[in-house]
Amino acid sequence: MSSGRRPLKSLGQNFLVDRNIVERIIRGAALEPDDQVLEVGPGRGALTAHLSERVARLLLVEYDHALADELSERYRENQRVRVIDGDILAVDLEALLEDGDKRWKVVANLPYNISTQVLFRFLELRSRLSRMLLMLQKEVGDRLTALPDCSDYGVTTVILGLWFDIRREFVVPPGCFHPRPRVDSVVLSFTPLDAPRAQVGDEEIFRRVVKCAFATRRKTLFNCLKRGELVAPDGVAELLESCGIDGRRRGETLSLEEFARLSRHLSGYRA
Repeated sequence: MSSGRRPLKSLGQNFLVDRNIVERIIRGAALEPDDQVLEVGPGRGALTAHLSERVARLLLVEYDHALADELSERYRENQRVRVIDGDILAVDLEALLEDGDKRWKVVANLPYNISTQVLFRFLELRSRLSRMLLMLQKEVGDRLTALPDCSDYGVTTVILGLWFDIRREFVVPPGCFHPRPRVDSVVLSFTPLDAPRAQVGDEEIFRRVVKCAFATRRKTLFNCLKRGELVAPDGVAELLESCGIDGRRRGETLSLEEFARLSRHLSGYRA
């Protein structure tokens, strides 16, 4: 059933081969017979074989042309499965997910080298999603679930945390893959929120504030904002005072609500 071709190092391919982990992921996806599911990077189809039997529609996006051809041939008689031979960062994902009247679930072992970029694509399409169950490099998962005032807390934590409830489900050791990666993996669940966790005003300004605060982690928030071109240098102290935030703090100590407060106030302090 699976391809005998060796995994391609150039694509960072590590295929999931542990049946117990496959079953845990399928259970965790909480699939319903009428679900529409997107799988990114199905590879040799370890998850695909189970998904195709349990859901109403299954959309596969595979970057490896040879594997995409194999999957197309394998499921050519299954009208519920559609295979897209393409790059998840380049395909018109919005158009693909508009098809159908129900929100999509995403189940995937994301390519680790582009996982953060893919997550931000899903962030923009959150209104079309009901749930995501994603396997990521554990280091990335640690950042996504981190709390303020620790080294893992950063840009992705805050920006994705605004719109998703993110939970760690379980860790997957290297021995569950072929070839074995050099890092642990982790499965996370993402549930899109109906409203943002905090009111930020202009969301583009919010993102710029967050990125500015983490641009130089060792610097104080005051110095980051002073250099960030979000506010005139002589207005930084007034901005921070109006938000009730000590400028001597570092960005990694700020909560989501404090970032939101800065974002709301910045509409009147833009240079």
